[in-house]
Amino acid sequence: MAKKIVVAGGNGFLGSRICRVAVGRGWDVTSVSRSGEPTWSAVTSSPDAPPWSKSVKWQKADILKPETYKPMLNGADAVVHSMGILLEADYKGVITGKESIWGGLSRAFSATKGGSQNPLERKEGEALTPQEKDGQLTYELMNRDSAITLAQEASFHGVPSFVFISAAAGAPMLPKRYITTKRDAESTIASALPKLRSIFMRPGFLYDSSRKFTLPIAFAGSAGNMVNSMVGGRLTWLAGAAVEKPLKADLVAEAVVEAIEDGSVKGVIGTSDIEALATKAWRKGML
Repeated sequence: MAKKIVVAGGNGFLGSRICRVAVGRGWDVTSVSRSGEPTWSAVTSSPDAPPWSKSVKWQKADILKPETYKPMLNGADAVVHSMGILLEADYKGVITGKESIWGGLSRAFSATKGGSQNPLERKEGEALTPQEKDGQLTYELMNRDSAITLAQEASFHGVPSFVFISAAAGAPMLPKRYITTKRDAESTIASALPKLRSIFMRPGFLYDSSRKFTLPIAFAGSAGNMVNSMVGGRLTWLAGAAVEKPLKADLVAEAVVEAIEDGSVKGVIGTSDIEALATKAWRKGML
Protein backbone atom coordinates (compact mmCIF):
# COMPACT_ATOMS: atom_id res chain seq x y z
CA MET A 1 0.00 0.00 0.00
CA ALA A 2 1.29 3.46 -0.92
CA LYS A 3 2.35 5.76 1.88
CA LYS A 4 0.07 8.75 2.44
CA ILE A 5 1.24 12.33 2.85
CA VAL A 6 -0.92 15.38 3.57
CA VAL A 7 0.60 18.75 2.65
CA ALA A 8 -1.05 21.80 4.22
CA GLY A 9 -0.28 24.56 1.75
CA GLY A 10 0.32 22.05 -1.02
CA ASN A 11 -0.75 24.53 -3.68
CA GLY A 12 2.02 27.00 -2.79
CA PHE A 13 5.50 27.64 -4.14
CA LEU A 14 7.24 25.02 -1.99
CA GLY A 15 4.20 22.92 -1.11
CA SER A 16 3.41 22.11 -4.74
CA ARG A 17 6.96 20.90 -5.25
CA ILE A 18 6.72 18.67 -2.18
CA CYS A 19 3.57 17.19 -3.71
CA ARG A 20 5.38 16.60 -7.02
CA VAL A 21 8.31 14.83 -5.36
CA ALA A 22 5.99 12.66 -3.25
CA VAL A 23 3.98 11.67 -6.35
CA GLY A 24 7.26 10.73 -8.04
CA ARG A 25 7.98 8.34 -5.20
CA GLY A 26 4.60 6.66 -5.49
CA TRP A 27 2.98 8.25 -2.47
CA ASP A 28 -0.72 8.90 -2.03
CA VAL A 29 -0.69 12.72 -1.93
CA THR A 30 -3.31 15.12 -0.57
CA SER A 31 -2.94 18.88 -0.66
CA VAL A 32 -4.95 21.02 1.77
CA SER A 33 -5.53 24.71 1.11
CA ARG A 34 -8.32 27.25 0.89
CA SER A 35 -8.36 27.35 -2.90
CA GLY A 36 -7.64 23.72 -3.82
CA GLU A 37 -5.58 23.27 -6.98
CA PRO A 38 -2.86 25.88 -7.58
CA THR A 39 -2.97 28.70 -10.04
CA TRP A 40 -0.18 27.08 -11.98
CA SER A 41 1.24 30.27 -13.45
CA ALA A 42 1.90 31.42 -9.87
CA VAL A 43 4.00 28.40 -8.89
CA THR A 44 5.50 27.19 -12.18
CA SER A 45 6.61 28.65 -15.49
CA SER A 46 3.46 27.42 -17.27
CA PRO A 47 -0.25 28.20 -16.79
CA ASP A 48 -1.08 24.58 -17.59
CA ALA A 49 -1.40 21.84 -14.97
CA PRO A 50 1.56 19.43 -15.17
CA PRO A 51 0.81 15.73 -15.72
CA TRP A 52 1.80 14.73 -12.18
CA SER A 53 -0.85 17.05 -10.69
CA LYS A 54 -3.57 14.61 -11.73
CA SER A 55 -2.24 12.23 -9.06
CA VAL A 56 -2.80 14.73 -6.23
CA LYS A 57 -6.07 15.18 -4.33
CA TRP A 58 -6.43 18.98 -4.25
CA GLN A 59 -8.70 19.45 -1.25
CA LYS A 60 -10.19 22.72 0.01
CA ALA A 61 -10.05 23.34 3.75
CA ASP A 62 -9.32 26.09 6.28
CA ILE A 63 -6.12 25.62 8.31
CA LEU A 64 -7.80 27.55 11.16
CA LYS A 65 -10.71 25.10 11.25
CA PRO A 66 -9.48 21.55 11.91
CA GLU A 67 -12.92 20.06 11.31
CA THR A 68 -12.47 20.94 7.62
CA TYR A 69 -9.28 18.90 7.26
CA LYS A 70 -9.50 16.24 9.99
CA PRO A 71 -10.92 13.53 7.69
CA MET A 72 -7.93 13.89 5.39
CA LEU A 73 -5.52 12.96 8.20
CA ASN A 74 -6.94 9.45 8.55
CA GLY A 75 -4.33 6.89 7.63
CA ALA A 76 -1.64 9.47 6.88
CA ASP A 77 2.01 8.54 7.34
CA ALA A 78 3.19 12.15 7.34
CA VAL A 79 1.75 15.65 7.53
CA VAL A 80 3.56 18.78 6.32
CA HIS A 81 2.84 22.36 7.39
CA SER A 82 3.87 24.73 4.59
CA MET A 83 1.47 27.60 5.27
CA GLY A 84 3.48 30.26 7.09
CA ILE A 85 3.39 33.90 6.01
CA LEU A 86 6.34 36.15 5.17
CA LEU A 87 4.50 39.48 5.37
CA GLU A 88 1.49 40.49 7.41
CA ALA A 89 -1.34 42.48 5.89
CA ASP A 90 -0.31 45.85 7.36
CA TYR A 91 3.27 45.43 6.10
CA LYS A 92 1.91 44.56 2.64
CA GLY A 93 -0.35 47.59 2.88
CA VAL A 94 2.62 49.91 3.29
CA ILE A 95 4.46 48.34 0.35
CA THR A 96 1.41 48.61 -1.92
CA GLY A 97 0.52 52.11 -0.74
CA LYS A 98 -2.82 51.07 0.77
CA GLU A 99 -1.80 52.05 4.30
CA SER A 100 0.24 54.93 5.73
CA ILE A 101 3.90 54.20 6.34
CA TRP A 102 3.71 55.18 10.02
CA GLY A 103 0.48 53.33 10.77
CA GLY A 104 1.37 50.18 8.89
CA LEU A 105 4.96 49.80 10.05
CA SER A 106 4.23 50.72 13.67
CA ARG A 107 1.72 47.88 13.76
CA ALA A 108 3.85 45.48 11.72
CA PHE A 109 6.90 45.98 13.95
CA SER A 110 4.99 45.95 17.23
CA ALA A 111 6.50 43.71 19.89
CA THR A 112 3.50 41.39 20.06
CA LYS A 113 0.27 40.64 18.27
CA GLY A 114 -2.56 38.30 18.98
CA GLY A 115 -2.59 34.77 17.68
CA SER A 116 -5.42 32.50 18.76
CA GLN A 117 -6.50 30.89 21.99
CA ASN A 118 -3.85 28.50 23.38
CA PRO A 119 -3.80 25.71 20.77
CA LEU A 120 -2.78 23.12 23.35
CA GLU A 121 -5.90 23.81 25.40
CA ARG A 122 -8.28 23.23 22.49
CA LYS A 123 -10.57 20.26 22.21
CA GLU A 124 -9.93 17.99 19.25
CA GLY A 125 -11.28 19.68 16.11
CA GLU A 126 -11.90 23.04 17.83
CA ALA A 127 -11.32 25.99 15.52
CA LEU A 128 -8.69 28.66 16.11
CA THR A 129 -10.12 32.09 16.88
CA PRO A 130 -7.99 35.05 15.72
CA GLN A 131 -7.33 37.41 18.63
CA GLU A 132 -6.67 40.60 16.63
CA LYS A 133 -9.79 42.79 16.48
CA ASP A 134 -9.78 42.86 12.68
CA GLY A 135 -9.12 39.12 12.43
CA GLN A 136 -5.73 39.70 10.82
CA LEU A 137 -3.64 36.68 9.90
CA THR A 138 -0.64 37.43 12.09
CA TYR A 139 2.69 35.63 12.45
CA GLU A 140 1.43 34.36 15.80
CA LEU A 141 -1.63 32.85 14.17
CA MET A 142 -0.17 31.44 10.96
CA ASN A 143 3.50 30.72 11.74
CA ARG A 144 2.91 29.47 15.28
CA ASP A 145 -0.63 28.54 16.27
CA SER A 146 -1.76 26.94 13.00
CA ALA A 147 1.38 24.79 12.97
CA ILE A 148 0.96 23.68 16.58
CA THR A 149 -2.70 22.87 15.91
CA LEU A 150 -1.97 20.87 12.77
CA ALA A 151 0.72 18.89 14.61
CA GLN A 152 -1.67 18.27 17.48
CA GLU A 153 -4.45 17.10 15.15
CA ALA A 154 -1.96 14.84 13.36
CA SER A 155 -1.00 13.35 16.72
CA PHE A 156 -4.67 12.82 17.61
CA HIS A 157 -4.99 10.78 14.39
CA GLY A 158 -1.90 8.68 15.05
CA VAL A 159 0.18 10.21 12.26
CA PRO A 160 3.80 9.20 12.98
CA SER A 161 5.69 12.05 11.24
CA PHE A 162 5.20 15.81 11.07
CA VAL A 163 7.22 18.33 9.05
CA PHE A 164 7.18 22.04 9.80
CA ILE A 165 8.62 24.36 7.15
CA SER A 166 10.41 26.84 9.38
CA ALA A 167 13.19 29.24 8.37
CA ALA A 168 16.94 29.58 8.84
CA ALA A 169 16.69 33.02 10.42
CA GLY A 170 14.91 36.32 10.34
CA ALA A 171 16.04 39.28 8.26
CA PRO A 172 16.59 43.00 8.95
CA MET A 173 13.63 44.01 6.75
CA LEU A 174 11.20 41.69 8.53
CA PRO A 175 9.63 42.09 11.99
CA LYS A 176 11.45 39.99 14.58
CA ARG A 177 8.20 38.19 15.26
CA TYR A 178 8.46 36.46 11.87
CA ILE A 179 11.22 34.18 13.17
CA THR A 180 10.36 34.11 16.89
CA THR A 181 6.90 32.70 16.14
CA LYS A 182 8.45 29.94 14.04
CA ARG A 183 10.89 29.11 16.83
CA ASP A 184 8.01 29.11 19.33
CA ALA A 185 6.16 26.62 17.13
CA GLU A 186 9.19 24.35 16.93
CA SER A 187 9.81 24.30 20.69
CA THR A 188 6.13 23.82 21.56
CA ILE A 189 5.63 20.95 19.11
CA ALA A 190 8.82 19.23 20.25
CA SER A 191 7.99 19.49 23.96
CA ALA A 192 4.20 19.04 23.92
CA LEU A 193 4.03 16.22 21.36
CA PRO A 194 7.01 13.97 22.13
CA LYS A 195 5.53 10.89 20.45
CA LEU A 196 5.39 12.69 17.12
CA ARG A 197 8.54 12.44 14.97
CA SER A 198 8.84 16.13 14.27
CA ILE A 199 11.12 17.51 11.56
CA PHE A 200 11.81 21.24 11.47
CA MET A 201 13.16 22.30 8.08
CA ARG A 202 15.09 25.57 8.25
CA PRO A 203 15.90 26.71 4.71
CA GLY A 204 17.05 30.18 3.78
CA PHE A 205 15.65 32.10 0.82
CA LEU A 206 14.00 29.86 -1.79
CA TYR A 207 14.35 30.57 -5.50
CA ASP A 208 13.36 29.10 -8.84
CA SER A 209 13.65 30.19 -12.45
CA SER A 210 9.85 30.15 -12.74
CA ARG A 211 9.86 33.15 -10.38
CA LYS A 212 12.24 35.51 -12.11
CA PHE A 213 12.24 38.03 -9.27
CA THR A 214 13.78 35.43 -6.93
CA LEU A 215 16.94 35.05 -9.04
CA PRO A 216 18.64 38.40 -8.31
CA ILE A 217 17.71 38.05 -4.64
CA ALA A 218 19.29 34.59 -4.60
CA PHE A 219 22.39 35.95 -6.34
CA ALA A 220 22.76 38.69 -3.72
CA GLY A 221 22.17 36.13 -0.95
CA SER A 222 24.86 33.85 -2.35
CA ALA A 223 27.32 36.73 -2.42
CA GLY A 224 26.38 37.64 1.15
CA ASN A 225 26.81 34.03 2.23
CA MET A 226 30.30 33.92 0.69
CA VAL A 227 31.32 37.11 2.48
CA ASN A 228 29.88 35.84 5.75
CA SER A 229 31.81 32.59 5.38
CA MET A 230 35.01 34.54 4.78
CA VAL A 231 34.57 36.43 8.07
CA GLY A 232 33.73 33.33 10.07
CA GLY A 233 29.97 33.85 10.22
CA ARG A 234 30.24 37.14 12.08
CA LEU A 235 27.54 38.76 9.93
CA THR A 236 24.84 36.26 10.86
CA TRP A 237 23.73 38.11 13.99
CA LEU A 238 23.25 41.29 11.95
CA ALA A 239 21.89 40.09 8.60
CA GLY A 240 20.24 36.76 9.48
CA ALA A 241 18.73 35.03 6.45
CA ALA A 242 20.22 37.69 4.16
CA VAL A 243 23.58 35.90 4.48
CA GLU A 244 22.21 32.34 4.62
CA LYS A 245 22.84 30.27 1.48
CA PRO A 246 19.78 30.48 -0.81
CA LEU A 247 18.34 27.14 -1.90
CA LYS A 248 16.44 26.05 -4.98
CA ALA A 249 12.86 25.23 -4.05
CA ASP A 250 13.04 21.86 -5.82
CA LEU A 251 16.04 20.90 -3.70
CA VAL A 252 14.20 21.67 -0.46
CA ALA A 253 11.17 19.66 -1.64
CA GLU A 254 13.40 16.65 -2.33
CA ALA A 255 14.93 17.02 1.13
CA VAL A 256 11.51 17.17 2.82
CA VAL A 257 10.32 13.90 1.29
CA GLU A 258 13.68 12.21 1.87
CA ALA A 259 13.58 13.27 5.52
CA ILE A 260 10.14 11.71 5.91
CA GLU A 261 11.26 8.44 4.31
CA ASP A 262 14.38 8.24 6.50
CA GLY A 263 13.04 7.29 9.93
CA SER A 264 16.25 8.40 11.64
CA VAL A 265 15.75 12.06 10.70
CA LYS A 266 14.13 14.31 13.28
CA GLY A 267 14.53 17.68 14.92
CA VAL A 268 16.09 20.77 13.33
CA ILE A 269 17.35 20.41 9.76
CA GLY A 270 19.55 23.32 8.68
CA THR A 271 20.93 24.27 5.29
CA SER A 272 23.79 21.77 5.15
CA ASP A 273 21.54 18.91 6.25
CA ILE A 274 18.89 19.93 3.71
CA GLU A 275 21.52 19.78 0.99
CA ALA A 276 22.75 16.40 2.23
CA LEU A 277 19.21 14.95 2.21
CA ALA A 278 18.61 16.27 -1.32
CA THR A 279 21.89 14.73 -2.48
CA LYS A 280 20.88 11.42 -0.94
CA ALA A 281 17.54 11.61 -2.77
CA TRP A 282 19.30 12.40 -6.05
CA ARG A 283 21.59 9.42 -5.68
CA LYS A 284 18.62 7.18 -5.04
CA GLY A 285 17.05 8.45 -8.23
CA MET A 286 20.17 7.56 -10.19
CA LEU A 287 20.05 3.90 -9.15
